[in-house]
Amino acid sequence: MASGKSTVAQLLAERLSRSVHLRGDGFRRMIVSGGEEFTPRPSAEATAQLRLRHQASAAVADLYAGAGWTVVVQDVVLGEHLDAYLDRVTTRPLYLVVLAPAPEVVARREAGRRKQGYGGPWTVDLLDQALRRTTPRRGLWLDTSHQTPGQTVDRILAGLATARVTDPVRPPADRDR
Repeated sequence: MASGKSTVAQLLAERLSRSVHLRGDGFRRMIVSGGEEFTPRPSAEATAQLRLRHQASAAVADLYAGAGWTVVVQDVVLGEHLDAYLDRVTTRPLYLVVLAPAPEVVARREAGRRKQGYGGPWTVDLLDQALRRTTPRRGLWLDTSHQTPGQTVDRILAGLATARVTDPVRPPADRDR
């Protein structure tokens, strides 16, 4: 949160021809009642809802890609959930970009925003630790601390070879463990 995902994903999609900007959080918002927030210590139900959200996002991304669109998926996918998400997207080539500005920069950006992404159980430091300590280093990781969104998009487009994820991550039987 406050890493620039929405802005960068939109700008990236605008630079591509025939593109879709798919916001993963929209799937979370579709749950009208019974939703459980994913916390640092999630319940089994919160984890199941997160997996369902990822499954829906991957399916929609594949649907658009199958119809000839370039899909830019924007979401927060951390830790063990990253490999499972990448396995769910069947379209190839597949690219992964992780925006990873320094925590102090994220905190400064969060303080300057109208919407607040942090609070409750999540802090900037806790989310940053989940990103840096538990998330596999796949794709293109960018420290965007000192970049404008436009500069970040330039770096993404220049680094597509590094961002490419070409092989299945784990055997299908291990996907949701």
